[in-house]
Amino acid sequence: MHQPQTQPQARSIAPNELPDVITRYLSAHRAHDTAAAVASFAGDATVVDDGTTYEGVAAIEGWLSRVATEFTYTVELTAAERTDATHYDAVHHLEGDFPGGAVDLRYRFTLHGDLIERLVIEP
Repeated sequence: MHQPQTQPQARSIAPNELPDVITRYLSAHRAHDTAAAVASFAGDATVVDDGTTYEGVAAIEGWLSRVATEFTYTVELTAAERTDATHYDAVHHLEGDFPGGAVDLRYRFTLHGDLIERLVIEP
């Protein structure tokens, strides 16, 4: 009898249990250190943010440079989850001068080796 495939369930982890590459990326992004943030991505990585897809390091670098200067905001890591060895979520609370003033965003990371292969940012 065929058993239906089940998706692995995400489980909560302590933020300090996130892989080093994710922690390095988040720290660099918060510090507006675009070079260090870009170094966390694989050469063929993809980022999806606010409905737009950025493919490859050059596009990701342009996106990071733009988001670093577009608004002023604070970021607080409020939760972290691990689905499997390559899939992690980090939930952030942002407050600032962007439309709405406050939002909780889920950063969904897919890793390949010790680099970020895909990042999807969504509410």
